[in-house]
Amino acid sequence: MQPQKLITMANQIGAFFEAEPDPERAQAGVADHLRRFWDPRMRRELLAWLEAHGDEALRPLVRQAIAAHRERLRPAPATP
Repeated sequence: MQPQKLITMANQIGAFFEAEPDPERAQAGVADHLRRFWDPRMRRELLAWLEAHGDEALRPLVRQAIAAHRERLRPAPATP
């Protein structure tokens, strides 16, 4: 999947959770959605792109969620 599409999708998820008044719950909501509903390949590609290019394209809530929950979001290594 195109990295820009993943960023757009992640930002849409972030926009939804911005209505949550508790920042920690909002971050957990974003991370939980990414972990539960995104294919591991999608998460792997997003994280790799962020490591290579930075996170400036992401909404602040998405940046915070990924920073706080990166290990939960990192999929297991792909097996052949």
